[in-house]
Amino acid sequence: MSRSGADLALLLLGSYRRLVDTVVEELAARGHPDVRPAHDFAMRAVAAGADSASELGRRLAVSKQAAAKTIAVLLERGYLEREPDPHDARRKRLTVTARGWDVMHQGEAIFDELRADWARRLGADELARLEQHLAAIAGDRAVQVGEPGWASQALD
Repeated sequence: MSRSGADLALLLLGSYRRLVDTVVEELAARGHPDVRPAHDFAMRAVAAGADSASELGRRLAVSKQAAAKTIAVLLERGYLEREPDPHDARRKRLTVTARGWDVMHQGEAIFDELRADWARRLGADELARLEQHLAAIAGDRAVQVGEPGWASQALD
C-alpha cells in the first residue's frame, strides 16, 4: 500500500501529538494540571537566558505581547519568578523556579518512559533505525528552543 506525502505528515504529527498529549496527561496526574507544551518551551528559553518578554518573544518567534502573556501565566503558577538583576538594579529578570525545573525534569522522565515503551513495542533496533532515519531527514541537531531563531532553524 502506497501512502501519500500528506499521509506521512499526518503519521508524524499524530505520533508527536500522542507523545505530547500523554506527557501533558501524566504531568497533570503528577500535580501539574496546568502546564502545556508552550510553557515548557518558554521555561527552557528562560533557563537558556531569555530573561525578558522581548527576549523570550525573539527566541520563541512570537510577539512580545504573546511572550508577556505566557510569562504572566508562568509567574502566577509558580514556574517562573522575577528577581533583581545583579547588574542593573532598575531591572528584574526572569528565572525558572524549583517548581519549573521539577516539571521540566518530570516531563523529560515521562518522555523517556514513552521512548522505552516504543522500544518494547517496535524493538530497540527498529526504534534506533527510526531515530536514525528521522535524524537523516530533520538533521542530527535537535531543535534548541532556547536559542534565538530556533523556529526558523528547525525549518532549514
